Amino acid sequence: MHVLQIYNPSSLEYMNNIKTLWVLDIFYIVGWLAIIFAEGAWLLDLGRLSLGIGFGLTCYVGPVYLAEITPKNVRGLLMSISQSMTGYGASFTFLVGSFVTWRSLAIIGCIPSLLLLLALFFIPESPRWLDYIENQRLQQNSDDNVLNLFRRKYLHIVIIGVGLMVVQTSDGLCGFLFYMSEIFDSAGISSTLGFILVAVVQASATGQCLGCFLTGLSYFLQDVDWWKEASPILALIGVLVYMGSYAFGMAQIPWIVVSEILPINVKGSAGTLCNLVNWFCSWVVSYTFNYSFSWSPTGTFFIYAGMCGFGVAFIAKLVPETKGRTLEEIHASLTHIMQ
Repeated sequence: MHVLQIYNPSSLEYMNNIKTLWVLDIFYIVGWLAIIFAEGAWLLDLGRLSLGIGFGLTCYVGPVYLAEITPKNVRGLLMSISQSMTGYGASFTFLVGSFVTWRSLAIIGCIPSLLLLLALFFIPESPRWLDYIENQRLQQNSDDNVLNLFRRKYLHIVIIGVGLMVVQTSDGLCGFLFYMSEIFDSAGISSTLGFILVAVVQASATGQCLGCFLTGLSYFLQDVDWWKEASPILALIGVLVYMGSYAFGMAQIPWIVVSEILPINVKGSAGTLCNLVNWFCSWVVSYTFNYSFSWSPTGTFFIYAGMCGFGVAFIAKLVPETKGRTLEEIHASLTHIMQ
């Protein structure tokens, strides 16, 4: 089997949704067990790699499965509740992680993965996927390859999907998450207090833009040596506004929209492309944050604020409203635009 098909989060001809859920849960369990029993750095790295692969698959497969099985009148609500669990889980981790050891936190993190393993025995396959497979068996025809994504018919959908992934990850999220202790410490705030407050507030790109701007402004005030007593509070407010806005907006909406707008006959290849762009941008932000922060904390957060502002304009201009519409209606309207 081709390598891309193995990692394809919704490869419709080789792996259905439920089998993909089995695979990603195995990655979760292996990752947590590697961290729990780690005695050296290599096993910790292996655990984090396995968890990263599992989470990368989850980000796309979960919303796709929910979008396919839920009626249009409750689809948005159910998917929003499901996606918000990511924010609640992060809040729980920040809160509990402030008081327990990392190994104890890994044991707690393994529990949901084991529960999912049991639940997968009772989860049915998506009816839309089964219908699609039956049609493919009869017609022996499929558009689900990467080259077909750049046909005029699908170009608008691809632009929206990829654009949302860029907007979601290029706004500095990984910088805030991975270097939060350094941000709090350099701003003169207790990192423990900061993590607890982040857990409490864990909406939208506009709020993220404001959060980045306030954080950047706090460092600007330090640079010009003006109103320095307010700078730590401003940095804390900026981080809280950013994380709260992300948890209730950009953490959920891009994956929900992508799962809704991609026609089932290209979900495998298009989902793979969106996932690849998402995590590549996450890697770029993670890798460059330390260097850019050393160069200029003020400039770093103002750049992220600009990316958030671009995201607001992109969403307002290109992203369609999907509420109250069936998936087939959404797909028909978007593919019709480019025909």
